[in-house]
Amino acid sequence: MKKILVANRGEIAIRVMTTAKKMGIKTVAVYSTIDRNAPHVKFADEAVCIGEAPSNQSYLLGSKIIEVAKQLNVDGIHPGYGFLSENATFAEEVEENNLIFIGPKSKAIKVMGSKLAAKEAVKAYDIPMVPGIDEAITDPVKAKAIAKEIGFPILIKASAGGGGKGMRVVEKESDLESQMNRAISEATSAFGDGSVFIEKYVASPRHIEIQVMADSHGNVIHLFERECSVQRRHQKVVEEAPSAVLTPELRTKMGEAAVKVAKACDYRGAGTVEFLLDENNNFYFLEMNTRLQVEHPVTEIISGVDLVELQIKVARGEQLPIQQQDLQINGHALELRVYAEDPLNDFLPSVGHLDQYQIPKGEGIRVDNGFEEGMDIPIYYDPMLAKLITYGKTREEAIELMIKAIGDYRVSGVQTTLPFGKFVCEHEAFRSGKFDTHFVKKHYTPDILKAEMEEEAKIAAMIAMKQYLKDQETLRLPIH
Repeated sequence: MKKILVANRGEIAIRVMTTAKKMGIKTVAVYSTIDRNAPHVKFADEAVCIGEAPSNQSYLLGSKIIEVAKQLNVDGIHPGYGFLSENATFAEEVEENNLIFIGPKSKAIKVMGSKLAAKEAVKAYDIPMVPGIDEAITDPVKAKAIAKEIGFPILIKASAGGGGKGMRVVEKESDLESQMNRAISEATSAFGDGSVFIEKYVASPRHIEIQVMADSHGNVIHLFERECSVQRRHQKVVEEAPSAVLTPELRTKMGEAAVKVAKACDYRGAGTVEFLLDENNNFYFLEMNTRLQVEHPVTEIISGVDLVELQIKVARGEQLPIQQQDLQINGHALELRVYAEDPLNDFLPSVGHLDQYQIPKGEGIRVDNGFEEGMDIPIYYDPMLAKLITYGKTREEAIELMIKAIGDYRVSGVQTTLPFGKFVCEHEAFRSGKFDTHFVKKHYTPDILKAEMEEEAKIAAMIAMKQYLKDQETLRLPIH
């Protein structure tokens, strides 16, 4: 593999290209008209404009991207995450054009892309599942019977879903029909597929995912877990590795279950198996993400492994260079997704101009970044600016360094999730490790954050005033 096209933008495009360059592989960037001057375009060896700003006129044009790849004699295409990364048709088309898709085979993407098909695939492997029904239903009468059997509260879920769309928690029987209709219509408009299924609602779960890596020679390893319980709108904001609650025994059990899931769909490449962990430490298979995850850096840091490098090696047909027994956890890593969102206004996107944009630097700090000062934040894409990652020998050390790094991050012109990240890191529930996916709902209100920010501004003003008076004193000293 001498040349790779990265079918993505922003920080993930740069992240993939960084490893490719390290491996002596040439890189090709694709971009939309609005991304013409974006850092990922400048970073690549070659770059091609593929269309207008909206992603359905640029980054989602699979056939056009393949066309560009062929014209430039590209060997492989890396999809990053989002956009076409979990599109089985695209993966198939890449293969049909004699190019290498740096990811799993299209069959695995297809199976794991449907939550129902995924459950069906792993059934034979004795993997714990949330009690529920493994078939799509649209009949409220049937749904009521199932719900009674497994007991309320229940969760209605879109089979094709993701990002919290088409999901409804139902506490009592009288609400079931209306919530079911809502979930079906939401799933239809979001995914073009209205099939929903029902499962028991795990009341206080933690979201634990296991990183797996498989080659085409039958080797599958796991690279431990990531804790992703701090979420807003069912989307992760703060992630860490390892989890504060897993015992070595539980880690081994969950790791083995994840490896079985990968084997169930004949997986190849990097993937993530997601589990729910209840308050009694029972874990249940949730789904598999058939791509590199946003939060992959925390795993890289604690395991000392470059996941993109392994993806490329596996895609080239090589055997995994490491075995399970070679891996061990070193220290602790934390990641904050720095979104251009306003945490004081329900985390709504905050588009604008980056008047000031300076990232923190130093030992134990890694920033996977996609922006630079003076750029506009486009409204067409996910509003993530960067990922701030910190590493420490202990969890406490990683948290303290994260607080410091957030303080050193300079952004003006847009609102970001940086103050929210600081709020999380300073909160007793997070620091003690006693939290679940309801962290935001239980502990966070914009008013608390606002008060904290005002207090900080007041202290900063007082320090500045003190310094000013001190400077004035110095100036007034008589010269002898």
